[in-house]
Amino acid sequence: MLLPTREAMVFLKILPMNGGNGKSSYANNSLLQKKMILEVRPFLEVSIKDAFSSGIPSCVKLADLGCSSGPNALSAISEIIHTIHGMSKRMNCKSPEFQVFLNDLPGNDFNNIFSLLPDFNEKLTKEEDDTLGHCFITGVPGSFYSRIFPSRSLDFVHSSCSVHWLSQAPAGLEKNKGHIYIANGSPPTVIQAYTNQFQRDFSLFLGLRSEEIKLAGRMVITIIGRSMEDPSGGECCDLWELLAESLTDMLAEGLIEEADLNSFNIPIYYPSEGEVRAVVQEEGSFNLDKIESFEANWDPFDDSDKYREAQNVANYVRSITEPTLKSHFGGAVIGNLFGRYADHLAKHLLMEKGKYFFMVISLTKK
Repeated sequence: MLLPTREAMVFLKILPMNGGNGKSSYANNSLLQKKMILEVRPFLEVSIKDAFSSGIPSCVKLADLGCSSGPNALSAISEIIHTIHGMSKRMNCKSPEFQVFLNDLPGNDFNNIFSLLPDFNEKLTKEEDDTLGHCFITGVPGSFYSRIFPSRSLDFVHSSCSVHWLSQAPAGLEKNKGHIYIANGSPPTVIQAYTNQFQRDFSLFLGLRSEEIKLAGRMVITIIGRSMEDPSGGECCDLWELLAESLTDMLAEGLIEEADLNSFNIPIYYPSEGEVRAVVQEEGSFNLDKIESFEANWDPFDDSDKYREAQNVANYVRSITEPTLKSHFGGAVIGNLFGRYADHLAKHLLMEKGKYFFMVISLTKK
């Protein structure tokens, strides 16, 4: 099994989302992720019922990978607990206890999550009843591109809006000048570099989880992907190309260095369904039970005012990229950059609606 390089482990230290509860925090700009969790709830419920149809262990061990911070970190876990507890009542058996592991990178704002636990526990108690088993929640810092749990210890793994993030920006992107992701003007070598990085990373992710999940255990993953075969299609790339244009504007005014722009590439990849299926089959540790797909607007508020819509999208992208951008370009450029980005987004949204393509995947450990 290929393990992350030293460079990748260093790079992962700067990838966490913006912490805290400020205007630019992930906690205050993650409505899109909340909507995705709600959208896949029926899919998640079916997977849970299938996973525990033959019996529920006395202690169910759950993990949420890439949980980030804010209330979203606990919403999927609440749904999983609710479903399993309901199953136990219908089976006329004692509710299990729950051991919940919330995982994200070491720089994640875990304190934000921990501050929400008293309200979470109180709400959980009110929504269920006194037959609900004890729930123990633990923060687990670490990259999911490394081992983070003991062998065959987990019953169910969930991850939402995380696994499309790569372990590092691919090597060999020297010809991607002026772009920060795959774009229409990117040469084939750039597309291949991103594709190869995704294949390595997703295969590694599956292999590591196969060691940690019990036999016949389940995993449900929601990721941003693409509906078209061409990785350079606008559906996948426009959001990042508009940010690249904002950086290019700043370069023209001497506000950033050309070398810094040419050496920056966002560590993300939006795969097609075919690519996901191919990696799962080749890696071989899991059966792919089901894939569903759906679209969502860039702006989860669906604001009718294009300028407010653009600002909403800019705020969201800032919340997920600011630590990475700060590390590369310096903190002084951030406010200026995202002001320009909102302007570029507004012009784009006046011409067409920005859409994400999501996939939710259910896997069973062989």
